[in-house]
Amino acid sequence: MSNTLLSTNYKFPNQTKVYKGKVRDVYTIGDDTLIMIATDRISAFDVVLPKGIPFKGQVLNQIAAKFLDATADIVPNWKQATPHPLVTAGIRCEPYMVEMIVRGYLTGSAWREYKKGVRSICGVPLPEGMKENEKFPSPILTPTTKADQGHDENISREEIIEQGLVSKKEYEKLEKYALALFERGTKIADEKGLILVDTKYEFGKHNGEIYLIDEIHTPDSSRYFYKKGYQERFEKGEEQRQLSKEFVRKWLMDNGFQGKEGQQIPEMTEDYCNEVSERYIELYEIITGDKFIKTDTQNLAGSIEEKIIQYLKK
Repeated sequence: MSNTLLSTNYKFPNQTKVYKGKVRDVYTIGDDTLIMIATDRISAFDVVLPKGIPFKGQVLNQIAAKFLDATADIVPNWKQATPHPLVTAGIRCEPYMVEMIVRGYLTGSAWREYKKGVRSICGVPLPEGMKENEKFPSPILTPTTKADQGHDENISREEIIEQGLVSKKEYEKLEKYALALFERGTKIADEKGLILVDTKYEFGKHNGEIYLIDEIHTPDSSRYFYKKGYQERFEKGEEQRQLSKEFVRKWLMDNGFQGKEGQQIPEMTEDYCNEVSERYIELYEIITGDKFIKTDTQNLAGSIEEKIIQYLKK
């Protein structure tokens, strides 16, 4: 689709490194500046799907920017500016090689494991007799390793400290920050008629200080349920109405794809991609309370380059 940004290939002044993740292209400028471009790529089951989703990059970037600003009193974060609707510029941090996943409800991959009889995730014991989408007595932390390629792996607090991935003192800070961020995100979602179900946070270090990095509370990093009707659906054992990327995973699973060898990605028609785009925009408008203003997609790559160069000249 011509109105999607699937990849970038820029050469900025003083550029020292480029990293291309599943969704974001990250340019390092000098030693201390990062330019992060949220493309319209979409991934599921650690596989980048062949087609982009219109306006997805803009949705992710603008939600993340808003929530970084709304949580800066809890923990410092890397963001310094948003020179373009798809771009965030900020401080380069040395990332911790773990992701902090906070779960408020038993759903998704945790429920799939629980159904098989698993009663502990990442060393955290789970109560017996829980149902799908049930709220935990209090949010739980289930960290994963941070993989550049392939799958992130569940890991316990004890293993993280034992393996020296993070020191005990710093890990305790990461836990405290992650739970405080989740509490803030839960409160903001509740005010908008949503439930923040689970999410992930990434942290890094700059000049000896811990920073929140990457994105926060977006539909790619978080799962939201609609508050209205949650209890009734839960009691009837019905699927929850949700705003997250889980509906894409479900569509893939229903069409026989879970990222396993030999499996074929189902055809992503233009109608399907536009439907996914509408879901992302719906989440944006509900969670931010703002009307989504679609950025001009004519010469999207060129306008991004121009705005970044203007920013770097300042």
